Amino acid sequence: MGYRHFASLLVAVALLSACSSKPKNDYDLNYDFSTLHSFTQLTPQPTDDPLSAQRIQVEINNQLTQKGFVENTQAPDFNVAYALLTQDKPKDSGLSIGLGTGTFGRSGGIGIGTSVGVPLGSDTAKIQTIQIDIVDPKTKTLIWRGSDSYDFDAGGNEKAQDTAKAVSRILAQFPPTK
Repeated sequence: MGYRHFASLLVAVALLSACSSKPKNDYDLNYDFSTLHSFTQLTPQPTDDPLSAQRIQVEINNQLTQKGFVENTQAPDFNVAYALLTQDKPKDSGLSIGLGTGTFGRSGGIGIGTSVGVPLGSDTAKIQTIQIDIVDPKTKTLIWRGSDSYDFDAGGNEKAQDTAKAVSRILAQFPPTK
C-alpha cells in the first residue's frame, strides 16, 4: 500500500467519522466549573429557522435547570450562547459542518463553514447542527463548547423532539468531569 493510498484512506475515514452524530465538546482545562451555579442566555443571532431557535432556547433552560443551575439575568455565573445551522443535505454527498463564534459581547459573532465528503442516503433530508457555548461573563471568554448534528426529513413534532434530544446530548456533557 503506497503512501498516497494510505493518505486517501485516512481522509475517507475522517470524513466518515465527521458525518456520524456524536456530541462533541471542548473546555478550558484550568477553569473551576464547581463555582458555576447560575446562568443567563445571551441574545441569539437571527436565524432562518426561528421555530428551532425557540425550541433550543427552551430546551437549554430546561436542561440546565434539571442539572440544578438557576437562571439569573442580573448576576449569572455563566452565559450561554448557541449557534444553529439548518441546511439541505447535498445530494449524493455527506456534509461536515463547522460552527465558530467570535467575541462574546452582548450578541457575539458566529461564522459557519461547510465541506462536502462521502455519499450518504436521502437527497431530501436536512441536517441541523447545534453548538452551545458557555462563556465566563466577567472575562467574556469561552470556557466550554458542545455541539451535535442530526439528519431529519420532516418538521413538526418529530423535528422538535430531535432538536430537544440534540440539546440534551450536548448538555449531558456539561459541566465536564475532569
